Amino acid sequence: MKLKKTILLLSGSLFFALAGTSVHAVDEADAKKLLKDSQCGKCHDEKRNKKGPSFKKTAAEYKDKPDAMALITKNLTQPHEVEVDGEKVEHAVVKTRDAARIKNLAEWILSR
Repeated sequence: MKLKKTILLLSGSLFFALAGTSVHAVDEADAKKLLKDSQCGKCHDEKRNKKGPSFKKTAAEYKDKPDAMALITKNLTQPHEVEVDGEKVEHAVVKTRDAARIKNLAEWILSR
C-alpha cells in the first residue's frame, strides 16, 4: 500500500514538473510558408548571412536569454529600425496576426 502511494506521489510530481515544459512541435512547413509570404528571404537565410543575419546566427545570439521568445516575437511583429550597409531601414513585420503562427515561427527560428 505504501509503495502505491509513493508511485502515485511521484507520478503526480512528474506530471506537474512536465506541465510547465513545452511539448509543442514546431510546424516547419508553416514557418517556412510564413517566412516566404512575409518576404523574409530577401534579407535572411536559414544558414547564411545576407543583408540580415542568418536564422542560425539569430538563434545562437538568443540561445541563453530567458526572454528569447519575447524578443524574437517583438522583432517579428513590431516595426523597428535596423542598420543595413550603414543605412537605417525599417524592418518589416510578418504578414499575420495569428499568435499561434507567430509563436511557431519564433520557435522555428530559435531551433536553428
